Amino acid sequence: MHLTLQQMKLFEAVARHRSFTRAAEELFLTQPAVSTQVKRLENSAGIPLFEMVGKRLYLTPAGREMYSACQDVLKRLKALDEEIEAMHGNVRGPLNIAVVTSGKYFMPHLLGAFLHLHSEVQPRLTVTNRARVINRLTKNEDDILIMGQVPDQYDVEARPFLENPLVVIAHPNHPLTKGKNIPLERLLQERRLTREAGSGTRMAFDRLLAERKLNFEPYMELGSSEAIKQAVMADLGISVLSLHNMRLELAAGLLAVLDVEDFPLKRIWYAVHLKGKKLPLVVKTFLDFILEDTQQILEQWRAKLDLSTKQTKPAVKPRPQRRRR
Repeated sequence: MHLTLQQMKLFEAVARHRSFTRAAEELFLTQPAVSTQVKRLENSAGIPLFEMVGKRLYLTPAGREMYSACQDVLKRLKALDEEIEAMHGNVRGPLNIAVVTSGKYFMPHLLGAFLHLHSEVQPRLTVTNRARVINRLTKNEDDILIMGQVPDQYDVEARPFLENPLVVIAHPNHPLTKGKNIPLERLLQERRLTREAGSGTRMAFDRLLAERKLNFEPYMELGSSEAIKQAVMADLGISVLSLHNMRLELAAGLLAVLDVEDFPLKRIWYAVHLKGKKLPLVVKTFLDFILEDTQQILEQWRAKLDLSTKQTKPAVKPRPQRRRR
């Protein structure tokens, strides 16, 4: 067979996406150009590599063998490139990071600061829920994964780099904002807004309730921390969120943190990867960076945030009185 590296890259992308269109978009080519190169590869192999069943594209047995070979070759070439760059001491190349949804409020600031130091790094940041992050971990799709609770069913290395305090929040005019050391049982009288089952924040609060043998059923389940913040600001109920998620809203006086016993819940953010994974220089450098500089970078960001909102805090309207039935 006579095949080029470009044909292997094109075939691998089509096989991975099961789509000529998506492969073309990823590689910044036209679909006809991708189709032509894959057709030439099939002609060289002398056997079909893809087949259409209905409207879906599938690999033939020969295609599966070709896909495996292309993955091996491209992976080895990528490792070779990384090894050579490391010998030169150059911090450059791809950096793939997956972050659970709650981490989206601080991770871009860390990544931005890192790119200011190493402009030739090519970052890809994936933000998704905990279940999908763990799925990506099992498939080894990323260099680093950022999460608040490390799964104990997998053999991983987890490096703590940032505290993740969870606090109880309410509308600024909520009566409980004046309370001190509010008993946890008192919260049962309020409407609880929470993330979906499986969320790390929800798991942490539910664990505390279970330890205290308390039953606090959710009033409303919402699919993101952003939705919860908006609901609390609309005075629909109280919730538990990471303090990192709402620096802007707190600085602007749109949310209030309640003084509740056992809070804040002390949690940690971890940088996680599969144990034994060989880390390129760019990944090692990024790990060292967040382990050493995260606190300083976020403190600088918070200082700027407090300064920018100091003179622009909106007036919070009085909490309307509910009619008695």
